[in-house]
Amino acid sequence: MASVEITGLAKRFGAVEVIRGLDLSVADGSFCALLGPSGCGKSTMLRMIAGLESVSEGTIRIGAREVTHLEPAKRGVAMVFQNYALYPHLTVAQNITFSMSLAGESKAKQAEAAARVAKTLQLETLLDRRPAALSGGQRQRVAIGRALVRDPQVFLFDEPLSNLDALLRGQMRLELARLHADLGRTMVYVTHDQVEAMTLADKIVVLDKGKISQMGAPLDLYNAPANRFVAGFIGSPAMNFLHARALSTAQGLEVTLGGATLTLPARAIPAGEHPVDLGVRPEDIRLTNAGEGKLSGRIAVVEALGNTTFIHVDTDRGQVNVQTDAALRLEVGGTVGLAFDLTKVHVFDATGLSLPKV
Repeated sequence: MASVEITGLAKRFGAVEVIRGLDLSVADGSFCALLGPSGCGKSTMLRMIAGLESVSEGTIRIGAREVTHLEPAKRGVAMVFQNYALYPHLTVAQNITFSMSLAGESKAKQAEAAARVAKTLQLETLLDRRPAALSGGQRQRVAIGRALVRDPQVFLFDEPLSNLDALLRGQMRLELARLHADLGRTMVYVTHDQVEAMTLADKIVVLDKGKISQMGAPLDLYNAPANRFVAGFIGSPAMNFLHARALSTAQGLEVTLGGATLTLPARAIPAGEHPVDLGVRPEDIRLTNAGEGKLSGRIAVVEALGNTTFIHVDTDRGQVNVQTDAALRLEVGGTVGLAFDLTKVHVFDATGLSLPKV
């Protein structure tokens, strides 16, 4: 096992800088997710760790060794790709042990390794099949098995579940969590899916335009986002944002939201009135009778999911998404009021930074 230490990492393609002086520490045996939208630099960063992309500046250490300019095979890492990258003419067993075959290992050792990995990944009955006869989830397990047989210090995953349907993604998340618990190896996982990051990782690194926007434990990022970008990216459905004006008073932070006034816990904000964005998660909003809440609006969409219901309400401050009891029966076109849990409202300044409580 090994930690991953990245210092001052930068990547440029000509004049375009896609990774900008990143520092990151991934603890030995931890599961770290690199999370962000397409184009934020997360896959490029993973490929630099793997040695598949050159480094413009900075250093990469895996365990006690600096590997910044080492070739991929000497870094002690194994990578699982989005598109599986299996050889269609080889069986499952042959795909799993392909690196051993290249290294000249005996057939007996290859068979032993294939059986061991297949047991771990529940592929025992599929060893003689070829990729065309496998489901998407089975193919991904074979790709993981090919990495596992190399006994790497660090596993690297590049959006490995993005080609699977929703049910298979859920199943594979459980299998990856179990695999990490069983192996205890360091894993770095690239994804744009915040559900995958929240459920798998013990540390999430949110990337935005080649820079780290925030990193920390999943619930820390959910409960205390450092900025509006992280607040909007972490959480499903996304946080609601409402334009308002705020003034610090002796009673706390006085916020004017349309025709309503909210008094929130005091925030670190300069003197005077300032434009702000209020961030409210759907589960922190309660439906009331029209005119009784801080906002009123018309129900535009009702999403009944069985275990919960999401109500999309059109207000004069924009559309607001509300999570409510599945047993509540509401109709499109009805008018409702919205009340906020004021202890859980987030406040962001004009630059998008979160204003901390004082």
